[in-house]
Amino acid sequence: MFNVLLAGVGGQGTVLAAKVLAQAAQSKGWKVRTAETIGMAQRGGTVLSHVRMGNQGEEVYSPLISAGEAQLIIAFEPAEAARAFSYAAPGATVITAKSSVQPVTAALSGGSYSAETVLAELKTAVEEMQGTLLVVEDESLCAQMKTRKVLNTLLLAYATANSALPLSLEELKEALAACVKPAFVDMNIAAVDLVAE
Repeated sequence: MFNVLLAGVGGQGTVLAAKVLAQAAQSKGWKVRTAETIGMAQRGGTVLSHVRMGNQGEEVYSPLISAGEAQLIIAFEPAEAARAFSYAAPGATVITAKSSVQPVTAALSGGSYSAETVLAELKTAVEEMQGTLLVVEDESLCAQMKTRKVLNTLLLAYATANSALPLSLEELKEALAACVKPAFVDMNIAAVDLVAE
């Protein structure tokens, strides 16, 4: 069983990323289940997408990942990586975008949180459980793509290219072509190719 938790805020594309992973798993003949837990997502709240793949041919009975059972966490933002960390299994890989999305409460109070501080604490926590933390320079990649709309694809491609997902880049591209609206397929394929360079 391979468990992937995608963590982000509303509008970042975590639900679509989960659909792409599910499509890729099904195309390999694996059993797969997904679920979302959404907290006021339309107002920038937390979105967790659970993807459970039977990559050893086993049946998948429950769509939700229990605490301590995710082999991979892909976070679209550092605070969401920290918030989702309790789901990480020993030795898990945590992949997170480097740039932060300030919560509404920070904007209203005139304050902000430090992504660097969160990432430093997350690094310590990941090392303590003998896992791997990979931080993606998302601003640079999105600037090269001239849009942040492909952040979800960039993170999936980064996970795939770094062998954190049991998929190939070609399988990821095929799943994107099946799940993304036709007008955006080429842009998402280009995002995969950018990461693969």
